[in-house]
Amino acid sequence: MSFNEQFDQHGVWRREFALNLKVLAEWMRDHDLMNAAVEERLLLLESQVRADKVMVAFVAEFSRGKSELINAIFFAGYGRRIMPATAGRTTMCPTELGYDADVPPCLRLLPIETRLEAQALMEWRKAPEKWVQVDLDVNDPVQLAQMMEKVAEVRYVTQDDAKALGFWNESHPEDNPPVGSDGLVEVPKWRHALINIAHPLLKQGLVILDTPGLNAIGAEPELTVSLIPQAHAVVFILGADTGVTKSDLAIWREHLVPPSDGGDTRLVVLNKIDSLWDALSTPEQVQAQINNQRVTSAEILGLPVAKVIAVSAQKGLVAKVTGDDALLQASQLPALEQALGEGVMGQRQKILQMAVISGIAELKNEAGRSIHVRRRDLSEQMMELRGLRGKNVSVIKQMRLRIEQEKAEFDASGARIYAVRSVHLKLLREVVTLLSTPTLKAELSELVSALKQPGIKLRLKKTYGDTFAQLRAGLKSVQVLTGEIQTMLNSSFRQINSEFNFSLQAPKEPDVTRFAEDLDLIERSHLQYLGLGNALRLSQAAFTERLVRALGTRLRVVYETALSEVELWNKSASSQLDAQLRERRRNFARRLEAIERIQQAASGLDERIAEIDDLEASLNELDAKLTELTQPFLGNFPPPVAANGSAGVKALLTEAA
Repeated sequence: MSFNEQFDQHGVWRREFALNLKVLAEWMRDHDLMNAAVEERLLLLESQVRADKVMVAFVAEFSRGKSELINAIFFAGYGRRIMPATAGRTTMCPTELGYDADVPPCLRLLPIETRLEAQALMEWRKAPEKWVQVDLDVNDPVQLAQMMEKVAEVRYVTQDDAKALGFWNESHPEDNPPVGSDGLVEVPKWRHALINIAHPLLKQGLVILDTPGLNAIGAEPELTVSLIPQAHAVVFILGADTGVTKSDLAIWREHLVPPSDGGDTRLVVLNKIDSLWDALSTPEQVQAQINNQRVTSAEILGLPVAKVIAVSAQKGLVAKVTGDDALLQASQLPALEQALGEGVMGQRQKILQMAVISGIAELKNEAGRSIHVRRRDLSEQMMELRGLRGKNVSVIKQMRLRIEQEKAEFDASGARIYAVRSVHLKLLREVVTLLSTPTLKAELSELVSALKQPGIKLRLKKTYGDTFAQLRAGLKSVQVLTGEIQTMLNSSFRQINSEFNFSLQAPKEPDVTRFAEDLDLIERSHLQYLGLGNALRLSQAAFTERLVRALGTRLRVVYETALSEVELWNKSASSQLDAQLRERRRNFARRLEAIERIQQAASGLDERIAEIDDLEASLNELDAKLTELTQPFLGNFPPPVAANGSAGVKALLTEAA
C-alpha cells in the first residue's frame, strides 16, 4: 500500500474518530459522567487527532531531482508539474506545504533580509505582515505552478552582504556561490516559503518540507535544530549516477545521521535511475549497476540497503500523468511510496493508536468509577430501606435522625479531605516552578552568555553538555516530586476510602523522564554547529542570536508539554475526589427524601424500593452503553489494503474538484 493510500485511510479514520468522540462526550455530559479531568482528556484526545500532522522532509543538495520527486509522489493528480523542477537550481529556500482552513490559498514568502535580524523563524511566523503574500488559484494548475516558481527566485548582493546573510564562508571557499563579472553573488531572494493549499493530502494533515542545498540548510539554525529533527520521515535524495558525493556526505553527517536507537525514519533515494538506462546494456546489467550503487551508498551512509531505494522521479511522474503502468513500474516509484506508507504512516498510526487506547481506557475508568459509586450507594439504600419493612413510625424517625447525624459528621470531616488537596497542591506548585519558563531561562543563562560572547567561542561544546545535563537533572527532580505526590495520594486515598467508603484510585503518575529523549534529540541537533567548520558562523552575533532563540523555542515546547501532562494528572486526582464528594452528598439527599416519603405515606417504602430497582437496571444499561461507545476507539483503526499506488490521490483530487 502506498503512502498516499495509507494517508487517505488515516484521514478517514480521523474523521470517524472525531465523530465518535463527539457522540461519547455528549452522552457522558447528558448522564452527568463529565468531570473536569474527563473533559480535559476528551479535549486532549480530540486536539491530538484533529491537529495530528505528519511531516515528510525532503533534503538534498542542488539538482538531485528533489522537487520532481515531490511532484511525482504528491502532485501527479494535477496532470502536470506543480513544484518547479527545471534543469539547474530550483527550490532556493526552505518551503513548507500544508493546509490551514483559516488561511486562504496562498504562497507566503519571508524576505531573506530577515536573517539580519535576531528573531527566530517561529517568531516571524507570528508576524504575517512581514511576509509577501501571493494568492493561489487551486483550480488552475497552470497559475499554481507559475506562482510556485517564486521559491526559485534569487537576488544578487555583495560578498559582504552574502557573508552577513550566511551564504559566504571564507574558511570554505569551495562551498561559496560563484562571483559574477560585476562582483556580485547570487543568494536566495526568500528565507522561507509557506504554501497553503487545499490539496486532499495536505487537508488531512500532511506537511511537506522541501529544503535547498547544504549552504542554505547550514545557515538556518531553526531548520536544522527544529524542523528537520521533528519530521516524521526524512527523504534524502542522491543522484543515481553520482552516488554519495562530498557535499551529499556533508549534509548527511552534519544534519541527517539517524539516532542510535533507530527510532527515526530515514529513507535514501537514488534518483534519476533513467540516466543509467542504456540501449547498449541489458536490463539485467542496468539493474546490477543500480543495485551496486544502492549497496555502496548504504555502506557509506551506514544504513541497511533496504533503506536505500532507487527511482526515477521524472519517469514516475510522466507514467502517472499518462497512465503508463509499465513505465511506472520501471521507474520503481511504487517501491518508494510503499516504503513511505509502511514506515512513516505505519509508525505514526502506531503512536497515535497507543495514545488513543490509553486515553480512552482512562476515560472509561473515570466514568466507570462514577457508575460504581452510584451502584454502591443504591445498594446501601436498598439494604437500609428493606430493613425498615414492618417497622413502626418511631424506628423510621430514628433512621432519619441517624442519616442526618451521618451527614453532619461527613460535612464536618470535609476539612480533613480538603487538607489532603492543600498538601497536594503545595507539592504540585514546586513541580510547576521547575517546569516554568523562568526556570528554563535560568538553566540556559550560562549557555546563552557563552553563545553571545563576541569572536570565536571556546569550550562551547562543554557548556552545551553541562547545560543539557542540568536540564536532565531538572526533569529527574520533577520525577522525584511527582513520585512523592503519588505516594501521598495513594496513602491519603486509602485512608479516605477506609473512612468514608469511597473508591478513590490515584491516577497513573506521569513519566516526566521520557522527555529526556526530547532533550537528547535537541542536543544532538545543536552539536552539529560546534565543530571547527562552523566557527565563523558562531562568531556572528546575528547567527548565534537565531540559534539561541531556536533553542529556547524548542525547549519551551518540551517543558510546556511535560507541564500539561502533570496538570492533567493533577486534575484526574482532584476530579475523582470532587465527583465522589458530590455523589455522597447526593446520596444523603436521596436517603433523606426517601425517609420523608415513607413517613408521609405507608406505600412510600415499596415505591422507593421499586424505584431503586429501576435505577440499578438503568446503571447496568449505562455501563453497557459506556462499553459500546468506547469500543470503536479501541479497535477501529485503519486496516491495510492493497491498491494501485496513485489511485488514492486521483480519487481524492476528483472528489475535491
